[in-house]
Amino acid sequence: MTPRVAIIAGLPREVAALVRGWAMHREAHDRGIFIWSCADAMVVAAGMGETRATLAVREAMAMGPVSQLVSVGLAGACDPAVAVGTVLEAGSVLEVRTGERFATAIGDGPLLVTGPSIAGVREKARLFETYRAAAVDMEAATVGRLAMANGIAFRAIKAISDDYAFELGSLGKFETKHGHFHTRAFALHTAVRPHTWGNAIRLGRHSKLALEMLTARVKLELRA
Repeated sequence: MTPRVAIIAGLPREVAALVRGWAMHREAHDRGIFIWSCADAMVVAAGMGETRATLAVREAMAMGPVSQLVSVGLAGACDPAVAVGTVLEAGSVLEVRTGERFATAIGDGPLLVTGPSIAGVREKARLFETYRAAAVDMEAATVGRLAMANGIAFRAIKAISDDYAFELGSLGKFETKHGHFHTRAFALHTAVRPHTWGNAIRLGRHSKLALEMLTARVKLELRA
C-alpha cells in the first residue's frame, strides 16, 4: 500500500468540514473513535488528551503505512499577539509535564505546548512567560512522541479559537469518558446561567472562524 498522511484530531467537529465526502469507518464508534479516509489521507478523531491521541495514532497506523502524522485542531493562544482565527504550524512542540520537545518536519516556527487539560487564562499567561509559547493544546506532543518512536515525519497545525485573555478552563468538566466534549450538558449548564451567555456566544463565533481557517489550510496542504 502507498503510505498516506494520517491527520490526528481530538474532536470530530474539528475535522467535519475537511472530511465531507470521505469514506467513514464506523467500526470504532462504540469506543469513541471516528475514522475517515480518502486515497491520499486518513483522519482519526478519538478525543482530547494524551490517552485518546495515543489511540488515534494506533488506529491510523493499523490502517496501513503512514507517511506523516499531522496533529490538527483548535488551540488557545498564549502569546497576546496571536489573534483568534490564526493558523499556526509549530516548529516544535513541548510537553509541559515532562519537558520533552519534539521538532516538526518544518523545523522552524512557533512553539506549541501541550498540557494535560484545557488551559485557562492564568495557565496561558504562565506558558507564555515561561516558554514564550505561541499556543497550547492537549494532543500534539503525544502525536510527536509516537511519530518519533516510529520514524515518521511529524507536523502540528493548529487554529486559534480563544485568545490569551479568554477563559476556557471550566470547560474541562464537560469532557466525556472518551475524551469528547459533552455539547448538550454544556448547553444546559449555560442556559440557566445568563451571565455566561456572552462568553458562550463568543466562543461559538471564534471556534467557527478558527475551524474555517483550519479546514482551508489543511485542504491546501493535502493538495500540495
